[in-house]
Amino acid sequence: MQLQTATQWPPLPTLPENPSLLTRLRIGLQTLQVLKVEPTNPAWGALFYDSVELGRCEELVRQFSRHAEGRRLLADKPSLSGDELDLAALEKLPEGTFGHTFASYYREKGLQPIVTLSPPKSDAEYIAKRLRETHDFVHLVTGYGTDVMGEMEVQAFALGNLHLRTSLIILLNSASQVSQHIPDFDAGVYIRRLWAAFRRGADSRQFASFRWEEHWATPMKLLAEQLVAPAEEWN
Repeated sequence: MQLQTATQWPPLPTLPENPSLLTRLRIGLQTLQVLKVEPTNPAWGALFYDSVELGRCEELVRQFSRHAEGRRLLADKPSLSGDELDLAALEKLPEGTFGHTFASYYREKGLQPIVTLSPPKSDAEYIAKRLRETHDFVHLVTGYGTDVMGEMEVQAFALGNLHLRTSLIILLNSASQVSQHIPDFDAGVYIRRLWAAFRRGADSRQFASFRWEEHWATPMKLLAEQLVAPAEEWN
């Protein structure tokens, strides 16, 4: 999503140890200004999640410890960083599979998957890394677009599915600007679409511990049916 023109950014802030909630929010909002223009910037993206989302990720670590899928993910810590993905190989998978769809999506849009610059130092940081790296998978399985409306729907879906503070901040921070970037903007329609996406996320399987990399050869349609609740009518 791009809401403003790129500028020369200030030096990357440093998040102190055991920061207060006010400090986390201040740095999170500062990083958000950069990510509006450069949504795949790895350094600022990591800082955004670290400043805003680590508390929630610590809660997810505790949840993961209570089921086998979560424990296995934390034990293995598989990576989906862009520098470890072979998009050319994935695009050779049969048409209609998750891997082929994912690789074609990036090629057609001229995008590159998010690259993680430094390894996580804790289980909570690993989950934050995982959430950043799998953001575009949510677009694919839900069908929400990559335009401004689609991005906001993905954030509403993530808020319902994982209760992410980052999603709430993005939605609130963008509220005064979206009308300028959505053709024929209608506030009532916008709110209903976000509410439908939120409800859909709440009704869907929780995504955080899902092993996406084990399903490259799974048909895209089947994967979406397994993971995502049917879309609600919003109009």
